[in-house]
Amino acid sequence: MTLLMPEMPDRHALPLYLQISEMLIRDINAGRLADGVRLPPERAFAQELGISVGTLRKALEVLVQKGLLERVQGSGNYIRAKVDVQAVYAFFRVELLEGGGLPTAQVLDVTRMRKPDDFPAFGRGPEAHRIRRLRFLNKVPAILEEIWLDAEYAPRVTRADLSESLYLYYRDKLGLTVRRVEDRMSVAEVPAWAPLAYGVAPGGLTLCATRISFDQEGRRAEVSRGWIDTSVATYVARLT
Repeated sequence: MTLLMPEMPDRHALPLYLQISEMLIRDINAGRLADGVRLPPERAFAQELGISVGTLRKALEVLVQKGLLERVQGSGNYIRAKVDVQAVYAFFRVELLEGGGLPTAQVLDVTRMRKPDDFPAFGRGPEAHRIRRLRFLNKVPAILEEIWLDAEYAPRVTRADLSESLYLYYRDKLGLTVRRVEDRMSVAEVPAWAPLAYGVAPGGLTLCATRISFDQEGRRAEVSRGWIDTSVATYVARLT
């Protein structure tokens, strides 16, 4: 079993045990950890991930609570794969080509401005917070994002405010819970503001996901675009 644990010193990153549990959940969803697989002994597994046994046990307890892990006394920890698991990145549909990959993000810019005329209608006011980010999967640059959050939810948003998971920030800081999303796929040019670290040059064509996110009252709260570098990642939707 080979699992790459990203380095995330950012104070806005998820707690380490949640990073581990989310990484394992995404690997289960991708089929990289199949139902019935026995995980390595905890001390060996913790050493492989470069974390303490205590941190690993907290991460595994999250999986136990979600019904994704069974502890068998004297035998070990066994994966119990299932669908519809609630997780921090439950709505994040992009994976590495080999499956899985823990998402992290570098915020490039946050600006409050008038909503684009070519976007689907969303929110109640004329302005939104434009958040530009470069997303990584296991430290590999994979997705360029431009997120527009209706300014009615927060008069001001700064880089310092944002956490690794925007939906977690929305819920905990803004009282906004994303209940469902609608994704539309197309091929689009990479924008001029793409950083050098992103694998596709500005103007190049790549897969683009336009997402509309709905709040707990069913209103359109956010519209985003994500340009996926298809040489390293792909969009995945699993139907059951």
